[in-house]
Amino acid sequence: MALISGLGTALSGMKVAQTQLDIIGRNIANVDTVGYTRKQAQQKSVVLAGSSMGVTIGDVTRSVNQGLLKSFLSSNSLTGQLNAQNEYLSKTEILLGTPEGDNSISANVANLQAAFNSFASDVTSASGRYNLLNQAQTVTSRLNSISQEIQKLRGDADLNITSSVAEINDLLDEIHELNENIVKYKVLKYDGVADLEDKRDTALRNLSEKIDISYFTRDTGEIVIQTTGGITLLDRDPHKLTHSAVTQTSATSTYAGGAIGGIMVDGVDITNQLRQGELKGLVEIRDVTLPSLQSQLDELAGVLKDSINQIHNQGTAYPQTPSEMTGTRDIINPDNQNIRISNGDVRFTIFDQNGKQVSTTTLLGDLHFPDAGASITDMTTTINNWLRDPNGANLPQAECKIDQDGHLYIETGDSSYTISIMDEASSTPGGEQKDVTIEYDVNGDGNYDRTFSGFSNFFGMNDFFVSNRNENIYDSKVISKNVNLGLRDIVTIGFSSSNSDTPLGSINIYPNDSVQDIVNKINNDPNLNQQLRASLVPNGSGYVLRIEDTTGSQLEIYENVAPGGTSSGVLEKLGMAPSNAGMAATIGVREELQAQPNLICGGSPEFNAASGEYQLNPAMNNIANAMGKVFDQTLNFNQSGTISETQTTLANYAATFVGNIASQTSNAESTLAYQQQLTNSISLKEAQVSGVDMDEELAQMIVFQQTYAACAQAFTASKEILDLLLNMVN
Repeated sequence: MALISGLGTALSGMKVAQTQLDIIGRNIANVDTVGYTRKQAQQKSVVLAGSSMGVTIGDVTRSVNQGLLKSFLSSNSLTGQLNAQNEYLSKTEILLGTPEGDNSISANVANLQAAFNSFASDVTSASGRYNLLNQAQTVTSRLNSISQEIQKLRGDADLNITSSVAEINDLLDEIHELNENIVKYKVLKYDGVADLEDKRDTALRNLSEKIDISYFTRDTGEIVIQTTGGITLLDRDPHKLTHSAVTQTSATSTYAGGAIGGIMVDGVDITNQLRQGELKGLVEIRDVTLPSLQSQLDELAGVLKDSINQIHNQGTAYPQTPSEMTGTRDIINPDNQNIRISNGDVRFTIFDQNGKQVSTTTLLGDLHFPDAGASITDMTTTINNWLRDPNGANLPQAECKIDQDGHLYIETGDSSYTISIMDEASSTPGGEQKDVTIEYDVNGDGNYDRTFSGFSNFFGMNDFFVSNRNENIYDSKVISKNVNLGLRDIVTIGFSSSNSDTPLGSINIYPNDSVQDIVNKINNDPNLNQQLRASLVPNGSGYVLRIEDTTGSQLEIYENVAPGGTSSGVLEKLGMAPSNAGMAATIGVREELQAQPNLICGGSPEFNAASGEYQLNPAMNNIANAMGKVFDQTLNFNQSGTISETQTTLANYAATFVGNIASQTSNAESTLAYQQQLTNSISLKEAQVSGVDMDEELAQMIVFQQTYAACAQAFTASKEILDLLLNMVN
């Protein structure tokens, strides 16, 4: 029996050595295979009825450090996030140019300033006018194109989110299939479980680059995958992600506002729960980084437009003085919307072709427009009567009205006679030129809701810069979601639109309501939500309450105040005002100026004390000087993304966000380089622990070759003795 036992022991030793050699052979063959880990098998003694029956091979295991693997997954997720952000930031920096470069938007603004100053030095120079026009068009075209490219980048990021979601789902399917095979192989004691686990780890690594994950392994060998925020991605079955890419984005297309879809898992939006990974990086680019830059461009465009228009509307072109003027402000209901003029008077002057006064009047002092205010229709009727009156301008074909587009329109009816509008500090001829205060009652309830500076500026009669967008979007100042509105009573807020003859509707705001409640009330109101959309848009450290007329029509927001009542001031507390969102994409130089640069105003009418009349002087440059000085003035800029509310010059503001992008790009590059190095270091450490070492494998090969040879000799010796004994018996 001892001889038979010896034969069995020697044979089992040979089989185990052969298996070990086979494992070593596979290790050596896969030394350069990505994701392959060193395999090894433990030997176990076989004991039967208290007697040793040789050896057997145990389970084939992998040399894997789970702690290092999980560290790699976390580091790899952050690398994926930073890589996505760095790619888009680099493209954005190219768009804006470097702070010191001649092709940056800040350099374009500086060139425009120089053009205004050059124009002011000689307003009679044709080349100066054309240079100013070209530089203004360069700035507006650059703002337009950068905005277009930013929105294209946002769209690309959203498409990449869709692609990443598809890749994540494919990886979840792959891991699910590997899970099933691993469980089956373990139950059936099949070889190859360790190799399947290698493939699963490789898939996990690829998955971690796309989205932040954590996992744990069940006793059956399958793994359960969750996001680090606790969203289950794989638990026996995959929980697929879904996302529908947006077809087109604009400055007002936001995820917060519902214009961009979320990333869904089992019907739950997980967009805001992502912590790391390529998905997180793409979401931040789409919803934070690029919108922040867009809002800064819009703020620059809006402040540039308003500041220059404020001055240009004070001027009168000469010798090409217009005989007709059309405003840009949409008037929704001129019969009910009232204006009140204070702190001066509005002067209308008719000139002949030589720039000499034909007739002049003031709206308050001469035409007796009520100091308490009246409707816009009343105002146009008053002006129209003066234009046609033989004792007034005596222009029977002249007209003043609100045209079919809702704009104030004034014409002399005779191209030989031109018109000038100028605000003065008093009704007395020759008074100081000074913008009047315009108070605007947008719903005719006797409560003046908004205040403007300058008659022509209010109606947009002589704008330099224009935009094809109406005031269809209102934004609040940056606020907290839980801001206290300070209300003691119920307040009613109403809404009107230029495409509706009647108000759209209203909402009631209660003392304990939050801004989120305001959003919900607008979006849930069947009369309002057909045309209005409200949202809380992230901006810097807070949120902006945004109310948008989705038809693109002029929107007016006002507080309904009972007769004799007083306003709660809630709209002022919120800072609700027309938004600059989308301004950079739509700003341009007024078409009339592009066609006829001589319409650019260099000066305004001057009063001749000797004659007691106004006259136009082609060399008058007070308006040109004032427009040039705009660029030296400290202007107010609202908070826009990463730039807090600030006071600075136009060029400095442009340089600030150009510099911010350059700084962000530089920081992203260095952070990514560090993170890649860290990830590679973890990967190298893993390779040292779990990779195949050729020297070690060759040493083990020698051991098991010798083991096999020794067992073979023992087997041969036992067999020879057994054969000898059998021959003796026979």
